[in-house]
Amino acid sequence: MNKKKDLSQEDKQTWENYIKDPLDIFDKDNNNQKRIKKERFKFDLHGFTLDEANIKVKEILLFCIKNKYKELLLITGKGLHSTSDKGVYVSKDLGKLKFSVPEYIKSDFETNKLIVSINEAEVKDGGEGAILIKLKNL
Repeated sequence: MNKKKDLSQEDKQTWENYIKDPLDIFDKDNNNQKRIKKERFKFDLHGFTLDEANIKVKEILLFCIKNKYKELLLITGKGLHSTSDKGVYVSKDLGKLKFSVPEYIKSDFETNKLIVSINEAEVKDGGEGAILIKLKNL
């Protein structure tokens, strides 16, 4: 390969300008940052007791806020297989995670200040068996 030894001043200037802002070169690092949009964090609470779920939800909410997620999708299940109605002193409805987790978030000061809204998820995301929590940008 032959190198051109004597570049003209105009060629040098053109090259200097080009390497400052090369518009036609694909920047794979910049593209990866765009793809790593932290829109939604998803977590499945199946198998957790009420107390375990509440502790885990608080931990996840703090993690999501720290890592700048905008939404949290909690899979709670519909409660169809819940055994909470076997206990005499346990409410059949409020023993289910789908009811108790939103109540916990709303009643706990630290978690309540982190959220914008709590809604049932869309059918494609789990419908009645999931909760979609919109998070504040802190």
